[in-house]
Amino acid sequence: MLSEPRSGRLAAWGNALLAGLVSPDDAALAIVGEDTVHRVEGLPGESAQVGLTLALGRLRALGATGLRVALPAPGHPLGLSGPPEFNARALEAEEAVVCFGAASGLVPEVYEAGPEGDVHAEVVWRVLPVREAPPADVPSLGEAERELAEALRDATDMLAKLDVAGSGPLAEAAIDAYRARAELGREVLAPGYPPRAVRVLELAQRVALLISLAYDHGHGGAVSSSEMAARAEALRPVERTARRAQVAAYNSIVEERERGVR
Repeated sequence: MLSEPRSGRLAAWGNALLAGLVSPDDAALAIVGEDTVHRVEGLPGESAQVGLTLALGRLRALGATGLRVALPAPGHPLGLSGPPEFNARALEAEEAVVCFGAASGLVPEVYEAGPEGDVHAEVVWRVLPVREAPPADVPSLGEAERELAEALRDATDMLAKLDVAGSGPLAEAAIDAYRARAELGREVLAPGYPPRAVRVLELAQRVALLISLAYDHGHGGAVSSSEMAARAEALRPVERTARRAQVAAYNSIVEERERGVR
C-alpha cells in the first residue's frame, strides 16, 4: 500500500476527464503512470482491446457520469455492489473501478514483461457488468478523517508497544521515498477534487505506510508465532480504516455530484 492503487488513478483522472477539467490524452498519461501500457477489454461495442482514450470516451457515451473505487479484501467487500462475478474478480485483484451511470466495472490484470533488470508492467482492464446499488462500507469524508486520526495514533502506539521494526535500512528507505514524493509536490488527486479529499488521502497513505512497515520490514520484538499473530490481529482494523479512507477520498467527487453539491 505504499503506492496509489491503479484503480485510484483511473477513477481520479477519469472523473477529471468526465468533468471536462483535463484532456483525454492527459488523463490517459496520468492513469498509465509508470506502467508501459494500459488496454481495456470487453468494452460494449468493441470486439478487441482498445486504448484508454477510446475506452473513457466510450464509457461516457454509455452514460458514465462518475467513477468509483473499490478496494475489497477477504471478508470486507469495500466499495462493491455486485453481482457475484464482478465481486469475485475485484476481490482477486484487490481493487476495481465502478462506472456510475453505465452499470459497468473495470478490474485490472497486471502482466510483467521484459528481461531481468528491465521488467515493466502492462495492464489490461476487464469490463464487466455491475449492479447499480450503494457501494459497501464506504464512509463519508468527514467520517474517514475522524477515523484516520484515531487510527494513526493507534498504529503509532501499537508499533511502539510491539517493538515493530520502524528503523533499519529497509524501513528508512521506505520512509525516505514517501517523504521525497511529498516534497516533489506530486498530485495526490486529479483536478476537481475538494481539498478535504486530498487531505484524507494523504493521511490514509501515511497510515498505510506504517502498516506496510509493520508487515514487511522485520519482526521487531514480536518474535514468537503467537506475538506475530497478535500483531497482525491488532493491525488489521487499522489497515481496514486506511482502505476505507482511500475509497472515501477517491469517491468523494462522485458523492458530491449525487448530493448536488457540485
